Amino acid sequence: MIHDILLALWLFLPAATANAAPVFGPKIPFVRQWNSPIDGGRTFREQRIFGNHKTWRGLLCGIVIATLTLWIQQLLFRHVEWAQYVSGPVDYTSLPLFILGPLFAIGALGGDAIESFFKRQRGIKSGKAWVPFDQIDYIIGAVIVTLPFFVLSLSQYLWILSIWFSMHLLVSYIGWAVGLKKDPI
Repeated sequence: MIHDILLALWLFLPAATANAAPVFGPKIPFVRQWNSPIDGGRTFREQRIFGNHKTWRGLLCGIVIATLTLWIQQLLFRHVEWAQYVSGPVDYTSLPLFILGPLFAIGALGGDAIESFFKRQRGIKSGKAWVPFDQIDYIIGAVIVTLPFFVLSLSQYLWILSIWFSMHLLVSYIGWAVGLKKDPI
């Protein structure tokens, strides 16, 4: 059980960092101007497709951060015994960095964008909570796009879902407690 928990934390770290990366994008000087919404302002059934908060800058930042995270994991896998233990059935030396890193980000941020589309269609305003979909969208998206590279047991996927769902709630609450967010969830 402890091994599955560690695997869940370790394996989906690139997706989690990609999911968090767009928050920091506006603070990076050379990418500030790429604040264009991915949907280009288009609508579907009189609602924005994704909204203003799903930007090319956020996607680019997510791709860079997920790829860097995966690269660090690969370095640790090659040189640190505990990283090999935690990685379980996944051989990090065989993972294609410049394919899987961006895919983690595209899956995570794509899952978030799809969830955003459904929020808009249901009339839920941007920034308002839609539990549990706000917390699991990036996990499901990342799982789907990584299936060609590794397949885990159902138990391991359930650990990934439950751990990263809980982590999302915790980080969101901490963000609210320190004044970075308007709502605790």
